[in-house]
Amino acid sequence: MLRQKAGVPASDVRGVITSHRARSTIASRLYNAKEPMTLFELQAWLGHRSPESTQHYAKISPNTLTKAYKDAGYFANTRTIEVLVDREAVASGAAAAGEPWQHYDLGHGFCTYSFFEQCPHRMACARCDFYTPKQSSKGQLLEAKDNLQRMLAGIPLTDDERDAVDDGQVALDRLLDRLTDVPTSAGPTPRQIGAPASATFLPLINAAGRTGDCGGCG
Repeated sequence: MLRQKAGVPASDVRGVITSHRARSTIASRLYNAKEPMTLFELQAWLGHRSPESTQHYAKISPNTLTKAYKDAGYFANTRTIEVLVDREAVASGAAAAGEPWQHYDLGHGFCTYSFFEQCPHRMACARCDFYTPKQSSKGQLLEAKDNLQRMLAGIPLTDDERDAVDDGQVALDRLLDRLTDVPTSAGPTPRQIGAPASATFLPLINAAGRTGDCGGCG
């Protein structure tokens, strides 16, 4: 009766139009509004006895889901780095015997530390014993191998590291100063190794596939 008076058709592409569907639509819009109702507020508004009944109405819209994903900020604090995987070392058993099989591409060289993402110097390599320069014979032999698989690994950034990526040389110098006496994965600190005060910054790719700008690091 109300539907006919309002001039609403009897059905649409989703099926028969009923008052229950209208109630469901309104509830979903309230849940996805700019200032949304919580699940329990929506439960009270709908007069449900349990939140399980309300969940059928509380459908998250794509826009709300996208906003929540962006607000979580995961990719804002994550970059990726290219990793060369030596499949021959894995297949031959050399990797199981302790030979390096993962080679993180630092731009100027490779890091063979298996837990690279945990290294405090990952963003500005101190060139410890896990480091292989690309220009060395070892580095050139690695890149010449036929059974290399190129992959990308996610690297979560600390606030200091993200500042160095976003703000450039000043932030990078500040990060390097803070790490001067922090032991590398091989043991010695950058001061003990004699690492330069200015290091080549790690080449990173953000979630959108754009190379991170280190602001003229060299």
